[in-house]
Amino acid sequence: MNVLLLGLSHKTAPVEVREQLAFDESSSGSLASALTERPGISEAMVLSTCNRVEFLVQSNSDYDAADAVQAFLNGKSTITETTPFFYRYLNRDAVSHLFRVASSLDSMVIGEPQILGQIKSAYIAAKEAGAIKGQLGVIVSNALRTARKVRNETGIGQLTVSTSYIAVELARKIFGDLRGLSVLLVGAGKMSELSAKHLQQSGVSHVYITNRTYERAIEMAKSFEGKAVPFDQFLRVLQQVDIVISSTGSSEFILTKETASGVITARRNRPLFLVDIAVPRDIDPEINTIDNIFVYDIDDLQQVADANLHERRRHAELAESIVQEEVAKMMHRIETDEVAPTIVSMQSALDDIRRHEITRHRSKLGELTPEQEQTIEAITRGIVNKIAHPPIVEMKKMAGNSDSLHFVEFVKRAFNLKK
Repeated sequence: MNVLLLGLSHKTAPVEVREQLAFDESSSGSLASALTERPGISEAMVLSTCNRVEFLVQSNSDYDAADAVQAFLNGKSTITETTPFFYRYLNRDAVSHLFRVASSLDSMVIGEPQILGQIKSAYIAAKEAGAIKGQLGVIVSNALRTARKVRNETGIGQLTVSTSYIAVELARKIFGDLRGLSVLLVGAGKMSELSAKHLQQSGVSHVYITNRTYERAIEMAKSFEGKAVPFDQFLRVLQQVDIVISSTGSSEFILTKETASGVITARRNRPLFLVDIAVPRDIDPEINTIDNIFVYDIDDLQQVADANLHERRRHAELAESIVQEEVAKMMHRIETDEVAPTIVSMQSALDDIRRHEITRHRSKLGELTPEQEQTIEAITRGIVNKIAHPPIVEMKKMAGNSDSLHFVEFVKRAFNLKK
């Protein structure tokens, strides 16, 4: 087993670092495929969300996968694997981290449901691109199964938590009461849908929705009794609304400091609150220097997310025990799978020797009764089993530790087993 997970998240890197590595979900398959073209990488999956970017790879036994990932990163960003922002997990630690992430135990808001779908999408994309085709697929599919088990067997999935919910809660903390206020949602994806749902429940008076694809904005506006706004006209709406929640897939700022200065002048300095939950960010953070405009990005949501931390921890403790139990099962399966082919090959080779020797000496034995044939069969099988028993026990015992591969290779050479 040679699995590496290299990544950064909201726990290790601020949003201005994360956005340098963030990529669109539609490109995850091609990126995973590109990783497998690096020497030594046999399988790969790439995950990018607003809170994390992670590279999960399976490498050849004699290869350091981190070199390939580093070379990949060099072509994407000035951020390197050696910076303090990155974490690096190997083998069991990598499996455990993936299982915890899928189960939403490593999220900004414990229990948020989006991460499960995001990992599933990354898995499907990598599989369709041919980047997952073996052991890594088994690990990821078991991580997804464990996450579903956690949601079914604990109360973690019943908590009303998501980044969109926390964004609306932040607006509630600012205004105290959202009734009678107007909100502009920029972007019509899943995040905006969830925001619209929470805003509707909070009693806002007007919800405006804009999107580069106007038809999508119209469709979403109908669902939430809102009003669609053409994307090239949303600056006009900024002059009217109280709150903006932005979540697009843009690689550039959709609202710059210069443009925002004009907006606040047109508003006659009436305060405007901007909540940016996109990564890369939609809103230039320099806008915060303009009087009466207040910008909050996704990292600012952490304080709101911590408000009900005690309740989430209670559910998380049970979830954590389920995850670690499933990780142990996964590792046992992997460890057994690694030594099983060598055990089978050794037993087969020894049995071939046993049969060959019986055949070679049969002419010297004369005619044997059925009972004598059975006795020879039993004696020779017993000898073979006693020879095979010690190395089999040792391989099973050592499976998974750092010396297991060396011992397996020794057994292969000692018994002249084919690769």
